[in-house]
Amino acid sequence: MTPFTPVDWLGYAAATLTTSAFIPQVWHTFRTRDVSGISLGMYSVLTLGIVLWLAYGAVLGAWPVIIANIVTLVFALSILAMKIVIERRRRGGIQNR
Repeated sequence: MTPFTPVDWLGYAAATLTTSAFIPQVWHTFRTRDVSGISLGMYSVLTLGIVLWLAYGAVLGAWPVIIANIVTLVFALSILAMKIVIERRRRGGIQNR
């Protein structure tokens, strides 16, 4: 394995910051179950974009892009799933247990 270059470090730093930016939203949403301020359309498009960035990183073999987008995809899918499930329960009259 070759040593990391300054460009690699730049990529990992950017990936760490942008991916960790999701943590407060995921934590807040899990804790409160409040999805009222989350746009289903925005998170759907964002999640698709993350999938495409992941594919792009995989084609290039760009590990900072691959790793960041795998983690970000998990976070985005978590929020998207909560939005769908919680809204469906509220619309259907099913109360949170």
